[in-house]
Amino acid sequence: MSEADGSEESTRWPAILTWRAHDGRRMESVRVQLSGDRIKAHGRIVAAATGSHPAFSASYDLVTDESGATKRLSLTITLAERERQLSIAHDEENMWLVQDHSGETSRSAYDGAVDVDVIFSPFFNALPIRRTRVFQRPGESVTLPVVYVRVPDLSVDVATIGYTTGADGIKLNSPVAETTITVDDDGFILNYPGLAERI
Repeated sequence: MSEADGSEESTRWPAILTWRAHDGRRMESVRVQLSGDRIKAHGRIVAAATGSHPAFSASYDLVTDESGATKRLSLTITLAERERQLSIAHDEENMWLVQDHSGETSRSAYDGAVDVDVIFSPFFNALPIRRTRVFQRPGESVTLPVVYVRVPDLSVDVATIGYTTGADGIKLNSPVAETTITVDDDGFILNYPGLAERI
């Protein structure tokens, strides 16, 4: 399901996708390689300071398995005064290993989550949308847990996100938004009201 006229052509891969926040204070650009449902992505979010967070840059590398489930994510946050890193990996026992900026490692099931979501990023919403194929089935609804990463503080917890496909897009219900998003023919976000649009 693409934009209203349905004429959006499928993207050729690999591709660089870029989004701009509606308020102009943040951008994200990511190089995406697809092989079936497997995704390799290298991206960056650049954000100006707001009342809720300082200026920061976040660079990430993501690899999924052949089903589109996240295998590993490495994330580096750069602030004016410091740089921090976070590493997340999903193991064979469906557990997540999280290594924080201090080098401490924790292990959790995160309620059975197989996707990661990074706040402020339109890209990461595509992971469960593509993996479940909800965007290709009008009327379909999925609610699932995700490993939820907040930036720039790099806190990690579990969150529940719901997606319901309708005639005007996909209704999204997350910890930070209830809105209707639109995606392209490959399931990547075109417009996420209140967050960003693809340019």
